[in-house]
Amino acid sequence: MISQWSPINQHSAADLKIRLFRSLFHGRDDVYPRRFESRKTGKSGYAPACANEWIRGICEKPRIKCTDCVNRRFLPVTDEVIRWHLSGVDDSGQSFVAGVYPMLQDETCFFLAVDFDKEGWRDDAAAFLETCSGMGVPAVMERSRSGRGGHVWLFFEEAVTAAAARRLGSYVLTETMERHPEVGFTSYDRFFPNQDTLPHGGFGNLIALPLQKQPRDLGNSVFLDDQMVAHADQWAFLSTVRKLGRTRRKSLCEMPNGAVVWLESGFRRMKMIPNR
Repeated sequence: MISQWSPINQHSAADLKIRLFRSLFHGRDDVYPRRFESRKTGKSGYAPACANEWIRGICEKPRIKCTDCVNRRFLPVTDEVIRWHLSGVDDSGQSFVAGVYPMLQDETCFFLAVDFDKEGWRDDAAAFLETCSGMGVPAVMERSRSGRGGHVWLFFEEAVTAAAARRLGSYVLTETMERHPEVGFTSYDRFFPNQDTLPHGGFGNLIALPLQKQPRDLGNSVFLDDQMVAHADQWAFLSTVRKLGRTRRKSLCEMPNGAVVWLESGFRRMKMIPNR
């Protein structure tokens, strides 16, 4: 299926870009993680965005975790949140970086991201993309925020179980390793989502949203072409991104060498690799 957003480019109205962005990077809408950086220690990380954060007498971080707090008021994903992320600052002028929790509350997801890190990530990711292309699985490449790794994104037209999405990723990764035994794939780190089921009281792992202004200005957190060069117009490229639809998912059920991938309801006879 070709994206319905074909006319969009870097000159398009902001609301059209935000609609396109949210249609692709669709995770939980009721809560999102925001990046923080300690002024004292320089430590950085992500925490669920909360309306009561650091309010004296209400917020008891770090003694009580956000997921265990009875006073938590998690903030939902809105168009304004995405606007802040893309522009790099919130309405108060503070630096703003948002992530996304890929797994929904019913343990389904609309995308799978494959994280490649450390030395050799370009070759490993390129080999993975080559396998995706050969299997007819649409996939795109993003250089990470740091510029020292990358994410391969696979998008689904409909929500699929996180377990099924991860099985598909494992199969593609295994096939890639068999087709390219010379590639060690030491840069492969993990899938997003990284779990089949939600941890009790938690949200599952998170991934930073792409195209945030500060790393984008440095040539990072952007999408790359087959030569690992950033697309000149990121929005024009994203408007052509295809999603894996139900018809193609069904045709992926019967794979060579007796492997079977069921995205709807489990799987049979599939070669798997361990999580890292």
